[in-house]
Amino acid sequence: MIANPSNHYHPSRNSQRSHVYTADVSHIEVYLNELMERRATDLHIAAGSHPMIRIDGSLQPIKGSEPLTPEQTTMIIDRLVGPHDLDRFNQDRQLDFSFPWADRARFRANAYYQRNSPAVALRLIPTEIPTPQQLGLPDVWEKIVKKPHGLVLATGPTGSGKSTSQAAMVAEIAATRACHILTIEDPIEYMQDSKMALVNQREVGTDVPDFAQGLRAALREDPDVVLVGELRDLETIALTLTLAETGHLVFGTLHTNDAAQTVDRLIDVFPSDQQAQVRTQLSMSLVAVIAQRLIPRIGGGRVAAFEVMTGSPAISNLIREGQVRQIRNVMTTSGRDGMQLLESSLSGLVSNGTITLDDAQAISMYPDEVVYHQQVVRA
Repeated sequence: MIANPSNHYHPSRNSQRSHVYTADVSHIEVYLNELMERRATDLHIAAGSHPMIRIDGSLQPIKGSEPLTPEQTTMIIDRLVGPHDLDRFNQDRQLDFSFPWADRARFRANAYYQRNSPAVALRLIPTEIPTPQQLGLPDVWEKIVKKPHGLVLATGPTGSGKSTSQAAMVAEIAATRACHILTIEDPIEYMQDSKMALVNQREVGTDVPDFAQGLRAALREDPDVVLVGELRDLETIALTLTLAETGHLVFGTLHTNDAAQTVDRLIDVFPSDQQAQVRTQLSMSLVAVIAQRLIPRIGGGRVAAFEVMTGSPAISNLIREGQVRQIRNVMTTSGRDGMQLLESSLSGLVSNGTITLDDAQAISMYPDEVVYHQQVVRA
């Protein structure tokens, strides 16, 4: 059975309508079962290629599969996308959506065209949200979830676990605070439960036209905590900063590699004549930047390494004065404020035998510093 007892998918996507239709069980169910059994994170389907799954960061063909023909791929994608959205998919040549599967998980998906044939990439989202402890989040998360307002950013490349880390912190808030949590996502990934909190989740394209309109409306929806799926453009970033400085705790994600680069990216989005004001806004509202990467674990699986920058007075002053290049130096000596460099986290994982030194250095922009931290620990 695919998505529920009626053997139908119920995808959620960038559309004003919801759809119900029968899935192609002869193909997609086999592939999704293989993904779950082998603990993979992603499934790729494209004409001319074997169905591929990503295990511990590496793509592998599904065992026993054959390369898919354009006709087979078209059939699978048509069934996943659904008849009501086929025109839009074929016109835009891409479509974001998500769907539940067999009460075991959810999948976030992007259907697209390549070589004039449809393809799709699916990302597994477990039904159960892991706890911050299970993810190995730095201890600073305990202070973050208690903050009444400010901006918390999760950064890293695609597939680094940003959404999972933020979902874990939001779930902790939902379980411990009597507040209103509002999320704006594209698409909705983790389904949050209202426990002590009231949780409302809005999906771009289905519940709200875009991030900017969702954020503008949020000011009238009495939220205490707001999660913004992705800070994509100037308007979204500007509205997010306004929410963070007007009494809301706001979580957002960016595709940046480290804390200092995150600050530059946020400010550089704005015209030069607005950047001084934005630096001031950011310096006053920033709670923390958590940059993370996933590294292969010795023995199988992957583990997260984290860089943490908190909005200490020293960091706030550097942001306000435009001295971003000095942020890394301040972080090196600010462990008592909950800060740590990625290289320190990587070094710790190497020291306790979780990852190899080669993998740690391959993931770092400063591989020599991983060795330096190893030497400091040994000394």
